[in-house]
Amino acid sequence: MNNKYHIVKKRGQSDEDRSIRMIVLGTGTAIVKKYYNTSFLLDDGSKYFLVDGGGGDGILHQFSNLNLDFAKLHHAFLSHEHTDHLLGMVWVLRYTAYLMGRGEYEGDFFMYGHDVVCEKVKLICQMLLQPAEYAMFDDRIHMVVVEDGQEMDVLDYHITYFDIHSTKARQFGFSMCYKEGKTLVFLGDEPLASGCEMYAEGAEWMLSEAFCLYAERDYYNPYQYHHATVREGAENANRYHVKNLILWHTEDETTYGRRKELYTAEAAKYFKGNVWVPDDGDILEL
Repeated sequence: MNNKYHIVKKRGQSDEDRSIRMIVLGTGTAIVKKYYNTSFLLDDGSKYFLVDGGGGDGILHQFSNLNLDFAKLHHAFLSHEHTDHLLGMVWVLRYTAYLMGRGEYEGDFFMYGHDVVCEKVKLICQMLLQPAEYAMFDDRIHMVVVEDGQEMDVLDYHITYFDIHSTKARQFGFSMCYKEGKTLVFLGDEPLASGCEMYAEGAEWMLSEAFCLYAERDYYNPYQYHHATVREGAENANRYHVKNLILWHTEDETTYGRRKELYTAEAAKYFKGNVWVPDDGDILEL
């Protein structure tokens, strides 16, 4: 694994000038047919930071459907090894290597993740990619292993990675400072765990999974899969004084077509801040 990482700083830029957009590629849980699996981009205006890849080559379709410039993608974070997060990243890496081989991609690509997920992604790529594509690994495509509590700057933002203490598969989230005193916290695809509260406390934005409505918990059994409902996500956001809550990683059956309305209404009962339930393709100015 390569522990080199790329830092891009914008010299002379004041904090007031800094802006960031969230581009939502997918909002679904693992087994969905009507949404793409949860994945998103953070866009600083010149480069993208991808968070999770979703479950397949649909991520390339999302880039095309949203008219996104793949050449702006140089940084990605992979939270864990489950197929609905990892397999799309394999396609991102393959397409990046393909473009590099054609001379159509400038610079290097950096994927951040804990040691287990980096090893597994690299092994899958070694087994499945063409030799010429895999040859880009360690040369221009870098697996950057991060540790629990490790801090680094990516693009123009300060990120702290943390272990979410999953009992299913090792999984990391992160806290990102994107303006002075303002943080965005990504919890992965499980509820906020004991020991991670400090990352959520007072966050400007908290990105939380919400497998289903609380009233439908017996139908979907989210707790069996270490997931939670809208209610628990909202209660955690309220408990830790979060200002804005994003709910995603959801089912696509009983609430399809009314998810935004129903999830927002339930969350508002337990959370005093602002609630955003995005659709695939939505864009949010942070």
